[in-house]
Amino acid sequence: MRTLPTFSLEKRLWKKGYKYVIGVDEVGRGALAGPVVAGVVVFAPTTQIKKDIEKFKKIINLKIDDSKRLTPRSRRKLAAEIKDCCQSYAIASESVVTINRLGIVKATEKAMRRATARVQSSKLKVQSDKAFVLVDGFHVKYIPGIGLKNQKNIFDGDRKCISIAAASILAKVHRDNLMEKLAQNPEYKKYVWEKNKGYGTKKHILAIKRYGLTRLHRKKFVGKILAS
Repeated sequence: MRTLPTFSLEKRLWKKGYKYVIGVDEVGRGALAGPVVAGVVVFAPTTQIKKDIEKFKKIINLKIDDSKRLTPRSRRKLAAEIKDCCQSYAIASESVVTINRLGIVKATEKAMRRATARVQSSKLKVQSDKAFVLVDGFHVKYIPGIGLKNQKNIFDGDRKCISIAAASILAKVHRDNLMEKLAQNPEYKKYVWEKNKGYGTKKHILAIKRYGLTRLHRKKFVGKILAS
């Protein structure tokens, strides 16, 4: 039986006085086509107020999990519930142009910084000294007002931390919807993005070999795959 993400890390940080625990994750980093998307979610700290306790229980009962372990239908349903229950959320993406120019690592970090900045400047008016970032996999440099000091990178964070898992779900649903819409364009239909979402499936790679690259393909990344 698989274990679900918990609020263990968030609770520790709330007890330390951090008012805003920001979960951050990305989707699409390993794809051959399409943007990389970052999701950010902030849940309110637990309080003794009855309505807050009920909302907190609802979040636990949602059984939020790593987006990769959920069905598309479950992800869509959870995304709507997360938006309703969280204190704030944001989504940001970086285009293939940016990925081809800067590389996927820098493009991913840029998307994460932009998504985090949107939460910081939202109606919450996040105070930097009261904020802490939990990010899946790696540190993100140069988050305005936060930096590396108030940040923790967590390996497999989307399977351990509810805030990160929730961010991964929002990012995944957003990116999947985008790739499905792009797949309807006659120029891209032959790459079957509505099924593979731009990832390097056998059919996608065969289509690239047969028809070549589009402006939405990651040229350096695809070149390495084809050369291997």
